[in-house]
Amino acid sequence: MARRDGPVAKPSHQPPIPAVGVVLTCDPRLVRDFWLYEYAPEVLDAEARRYPPIETMAFALGGTVTTGRVAIPLDCTDGFNEAYDGRPEMLLDPAARQACSAWSFIDDAARERFDRMLSRHLQSGAWDERFGHLRTQATYEGSLVIVRATP
Repeated sequence: MARRDGPVAKPSHQPPIPAVGVVLTCDPRLVRDFWLYEYAPEVLDAEARRYPPIETMAFALGGTVTTGRVAIPLDCTDGFNEAYDGRPEMLLDPAARQACSAWSFIDDAARERFDRMLSRHLQSGAWDERFGHLRTQATYEGSLVIVRATP
């Protein structure tokens, strides 16, 4: 085995060779802007920690990077939290929550608190007073973004 005397060279922090790429992700700075944060902040805190900053992703992709928010249709059938922006009742269904893995990172007490609070606010009309406009809004622009890289 060869022995090396002296300082070890640090790896270069040069950007990678630009590649063409498209990534659908969430912007962690925007995740907590969703109404769910008022009911289950632990879920969206866990979600936000899972996504790298968009700037980090852009650096890793290299080249010319553009980003854009993705409009989520009201009747979206995918199982992520923001897909239920105008259909909060869906998130009271444990099966719907299971489709979004961030729910698995919170404890039973937080899930039970969410169920009680959202149920109460739906029955009293409090949710609709604050967020009812989402029920008829054709799309929702939340944290979902598309990142495009070209050489």
